[in-house]
Amino acid sequence: MTHLDHITVTTHTLDHGVAWVRDVLGVSPQTGGTHPRMGTHNCLLRLGESLFLEVIAPDPAAPKPARPRWFGLDALTPPSLPTLSTWVVRSTDIAQSAAAASELLGPIEPMSRGALNWLITIPADGHVPLDGVAPALIEWHTPAHPAHGLPDQGLSLARLDIHHPDPTRVTRLLQSITLQAPVSVHACRADTAPHLVAHIDTAQGRRVLDTAHTD
Repeated sequence: MTHLDHITVTTHTLDHGVAWVRDVLGVSPQTGGTHPRMGTHNCLLRLGESLFLEVIAPDPAAPKPARPRWFGLDALTPPSLPTLSTWVVRSTDIAQSAAAASELLGPIEPMSRGALNWLITIPADGHVPLDGVAPALIEWHTPAHPAHGLPDQGLSLARLDIHHPDPTRVTRLLQSITLQAPVSVHACRADTAPHLVAHIDTAQGRRVLDTAHTD
């Protein structure tokens, strides 16, 4: 069985992504840290006891890694808008979950941020599988989930919607990793690319996080 661990907003600069999330949700993500192997840094918002939102961007103070950065970050340029571009699913046995997955989610890589250590699936080319809607798998090697150390600002994830032209294929993937989470799969409209939409409850009511050009 796997569980939703976090949702990720990618952005060309961290300040741009943080400002967008603050505008949509009414609260500011707090500083996270750096990922030396990926040349990235992040900010975080708690969405539950074991769930958080991540804003991630290339770290201008870090050297560019020898391999492609995760989550398609190398494709972003200054005009790129912040985007809810991926999500991460927690497993207690990442090797087993990756082997059971109906889609190739990428090699399992060791990763760190400060004192935190984990394993995560990262495709060799850095792109998000299944047209950008497949989750990464993660296995934490920490005493407590990182969300426990984040302040509770009254946010909670109501649901995550996945829009894809082949919803049966997406559903098959979620079933193969035995996902237990408030995730719904929908068929894309013909004029819409595959994408994610997060519905988040805040003190000001429910807000929708998609891309910076949507409400």
